[in-house]
Amino acid sequence: MARSYWLVNSNRTRIKRFIENTNNKDQFFKYMFVDSGKITSTWGKEPPVMTTREELKKEVAREEWKKLIAQGWRRTEEVWTKKEG
Repeated sequence: MARSYWLVNSNRTRIKRFIENTNNKDQFFKYMFVDSGKITSTWGKEPPVMTTREELKKEVAREEWKKLIAQGWRRTEEVWTKKEG
């Protein structure tokens, strides 16, 4: 599975996941899925509810990432999937 990269907005109510489309058949361009969701519980307790998915060319996805960072979004990890050992 491709590695995913996550962003969360400043008040931790919305989340975006960027993940490479490894099944892409285009020989000239690489594509990323950008999944959007909302956080419905205390941070880290439950996974977010994913609401939409876009497929963007990798360069367009990078521009979207930069735009979100400029708007105050921050990089995060999948804290809701980690198991305490």
